[in-house]
Amino acid sequence: MELQSYLRALRKRWRIIVGCTLIALSLAALLTLLTPKTYSSSIRFFVSTADASNNSQLAQGGTFTQDRVKSYTELMTTPRVLQPVADELKIKDGASSIEPKVVAKAAPDTVIIDTTVTDTNPNRAKAIATSLGTQFPKSVDELERVSDSKPSPVKVTLVQTPTKSEKVGPNWLTNLVLAGLLGLLAGTALALLRDRLDTKIRNKDDVEAAAEDITVLGAIPFDSDAPKHPLILEADPHSSRAEAFRSLRTNLQFVDAAKHPQVLTVTSSLAGEGKTTTTANLAFALANSGSSVCLIEGDLRRPRLLSYLGLEGGVGLTDVLIGRVALKDVAQRFGEHRLMVIGSGATPPNPSELLGSEPMKAVLDDLRGRFDYVVVDAPPLLPVTDAAVLSTQTDGTVLVAGADIVNRDQMLEALEMLDAVSANILGVVVNRVQRGSRGNYYNYRYESFENEEAPQADPEAKAVVEATWSGAGRTGGEPAPRRRRERLGR
Repeated sequence: MELQSYLRALRKRWRIIVGCTLIALSLAALLTLLTPKTYSSSIRFFVSTADASNNSQLAQGGTFTQDRVKSYTELMTTPRVLQPVADELKIKDGASSIEPKVVAKAAPDTVIIDTTVTDTNPNRAKAIATSLGTQFPKSVDELERVSDSKPSPVKVTLVQTPTKSEKVGPNWLTNLVLAGLLGLLAGTALALLRDRLDTKIRNKDDVEAAAEDITVLGAIPFDSDAPKHPLILEADPHSSRAEAFRSLRTNLQFVDAAKHPQVLTVTSSLAGEGKTTTTANLAFALANSGSSVCLIEGDLRRPRLLSYLGLEGGVGLTDVLIGRVALKDVAQRFGEHRLMVIGSGATPPNPSELLGSEPMKAVLDDLRGRFDYVVVDAPPLLPVTDAAVLSTQTDGTVLVAGADIVNRDQMLEALEMLDAVSANILGVVVNRVQRGSRGNYYNYRYESFENEEAPQADPEAKAVVEATWSGAGRTGGEPAPRRRRERLGR
């Protein structure tokens, strides 16, 4: 992963990082609250030689005592020193209970021993330190004495009496800072791991990361009311979702502008990604801009387009392909715009063969000469091969990727299927993008757009559509000029 990929993953999974940090801080606060308060008292000893009458003896004695000090710090926590202290203070469990409370340290190249006693009771901490200040020099003198007649060559002197017990724990600031850092590190590691394991497509950034050479044509925001109002451009033309489809239309008109694809296949990797509603709204947006559009229900297995549009579906494309009816007899005009719709017709036993047949090619060639755009709603790619077959008959293919539905591998497999048949992949449309997600540019409305009137139908639309099927031909070699200014939504 590159640095940019790491940053993208952290931005996407920031909730995990914040959550882990808060959990770590909460646990640290709880443990600190439950930890008993501790107090410490300190004493200091000076170690010297008992006999040092000249400079040579002083030098030798200094070296001797420095070597001895290292051993005395270990001696401080032995039962030989601590047991008399426990007996004096009548401490239960004797030296074993005092040992964890005593810490002795000697600074390098010095003969000073600093000893700290820590206890949950401030009075007991000072009492232990006071007793150690008396007992430790006695223990050293007894151990270093060679005989009763010859005194110890080492002298230990208490140079700092026990200090007043001070509170040393628990340290809230230290505990919370350490917990915060650990939580931050754990959250970052978990977020990166989660990103590596999570292959779901959630926004345009995920598509670009998975397939860098694929154009993202648009990102359609999620709308829970989409099943009830699939044609959002008609139900709520001022919504941000409607504006997203207008942006998709504009972007699509500039993709492969040199060849200007007229006949488009719209498909998806899996079922349930919003392919049909995307196709319908795209066709409506193209028609709303002044272009003549024919929308074909190319999903011959599970057709839903006509039911979304509220049109009849007795006869349709399959009846035309087997020569039962003429093409113009199955076309239905939708609304007051220049949009004609052709349903799928009866469900055939061989959908793939029909969609790849010569009659299908002839139908598309006929429509290409009559309309500015022909948009075909095709089945998903992975379950069946219909869309791959159909993409060889059309000028370009648009793949719809449903956020939180399809994963990267499935989308890449669908793209590979299109590449295998040399389909012209125009780009990917990310559908159902959660509002606020990075890569979704339709979270805000333009203030001036709210005050605009809804697009009105072209008064000549009905006449143009009727002329289309009476032999008058297309409205022109290029899409009709847009009747109103379009925003790119960026």
